[in-house]
Formats: sequence, C-alpha cells, structure tokens
Amino acid sequence: MIGPHRKTSRALPRFVLACIAATLAALVAACGTDYFEIPIETPIQPKLDVSPFQRVLVIGFVAGGTDDVDANQETVRLLRSQLRTKSSLKVIDADILPLIEVARDQSQQAPADDSNGPRGEGSAPPRPANGNGNGVGERIQGVSLPSNIKDEKDLEPYERLFANTAYWKRIGEEFQNPLIVTGTVLFTNRSTSGFVQRDQETFDSLGRRRVMPMRTYMERKGFILRPKFVFIDGRTGATMYSESYREEILYNAQQNTPALSSYFELMDRLVPNFLSALSSQKIRGTRVLLK
Repeated sequence: MIGPHRKTSRALPRFVLACIAATLAALVAACGTDYFEIPIETPIQPKLDVSPFQRVLVIGFVAGGTDDVDANQETVRLLRSQLRTKSSLKVIDADILPLIEVARDQSQQAPADDSNGPRGEGSAPPRPANGNGNGVGERIQGVSLPSNIKDEKDLEPYERLFANTAYWKRIGEEFQNPLIVTGTVLFTNRSTSGFVQRDQETFDSLGRRRVMPMRTYMERKGFILRPKFVFIDGRTGATMYSESYREEILYNAQQNTPALSSYFELMDRLVPNFLSALSSQKIRGTRVLLK
C-alpha cells in the first residue's frame, strides 16, 4: 500500500501545475496583447464654400516647362476625372481652352470674336466684352509675354489673365455660372549632384545584419512640378481662391523614367490638396492604445 500512495503523492503536484498552466493560457488568450490599433478618420473642412454651385468647369491652364508632357491637357483630364468621383459638383465636359493663346491675343488687343472660346455641350462662348460698350474686352496691355515658358519668371506676365473678370464672367455665362478651375502648371527637368546619405546593409562574420548610414556622391535627375490652382466664380468672374504647390522627384542618373510617369506620380501627391479646397476630405490613419 505504501508504493501506490507515494506514486499518487508525486502525481498530484504535476496535475495541479497542469491546471494552473491551462488557466494562465486561457487568461492570456482572453486578454490578448498589451496594445491594439484603432482606425481613425480626421475630417478636413473645405477651403471654399461651393454651395452656390452645382457645376464645375476645369477649363485649362497656362502651362510650360518640358515639351515631353502637355501639362495643360494632362492636368485638365486628371482633375476632371478626380472631381467626377470625389466631388458632388457636376463636371462640365468642354474643349480645353488654350490659355496661352488667349493671353497673347489679349496682349495684342485683338478684336473679340468667337474663335478662341471653349466649346462644349453644344455652345461656343465668344471672347468676353467688358461693360464699356465698344465690344473690346479687358486686355493684358503693356506686358511682354514670353513665347516659351521655361520657368516661374516666364509665367508671371500671364498671371494677369486671371484678373480679367469680364473674360471669366463671359465664360461663366456660357456654362450656367459654374465654379471655374484654372491656373498655371510648370513641369520642368531637374538635375543635381552631391552627397546623399543612404542606408547600407552589411553582415559580420557571425551573420548578424547591420544597417549603416553611408554618404555617397551621386548624380541625380528628375522633375519639378509647380501648379497653381485658381478658383473663379463664374457668376462674377472674380477669383475666389488660389493656392500654389511644389513637388520634386529625383532618380539615379542612370535610371530612365518617362516624364509622363513622373508627372502623374507628382500629381498624385497634390490631388488631395486640390480636392480639399472643394469638399471635405478624410485623412485615414491608426492610433495605438495601450492597456
């Protein structure tokens, strides 16, 4: 009888330990980790009150820089596409206005006619006349307009086009007084060289991985995108709001990246800022909460 009694006394602590271990495992599983992430959305109020408008007209841009990309055409198409899916305003389909030609015609005080107005939805607006009764609109007078726009200095004389309220009011009347989106776009090449800090991965004799910051001399090339978005009230022709941006992207000098691809990559960074001017946006993110 002594033998079996000793065997039972040794087995009892093992059974108790097993029960304790199982209980602890259940508690850990029930409690989870010490922290967890919660998705959040931060609303951003629009910069403009667009409630008076039901329609939006992205009409065109004064564009310059590299000839590899038609920044006027591409910017209009991209913004219209974004507004169709992310704005409550109806996007007007119209021919893209060549604003460089319009500005040059105004600088030469050419007679107003129907040749350079945008055409869409069955109508073609003539160039606007001001209220002086002589049929001649406001002009960009006494200003020399560069034939090739290569930098921001070349763009400056064209800025006066957006102050021509008579012109923009006439455009607005032809399209039922929409919100008009226009501005300037400068997409230029960029080359630079210098020391760049990069992380270099190494392994020691024991196979342990280490990441060391290294400064190396590199030649890089890329592009700079400088858009300015101008929002005009189609009812009055007055500028409601404008904002400028600058984005840059650089690659290894040996990397051959198409200019159009770089343009879309840079515009992808700017589109949320553009949309935030017209409608409320939400920035999605996460927050970590500790127990």
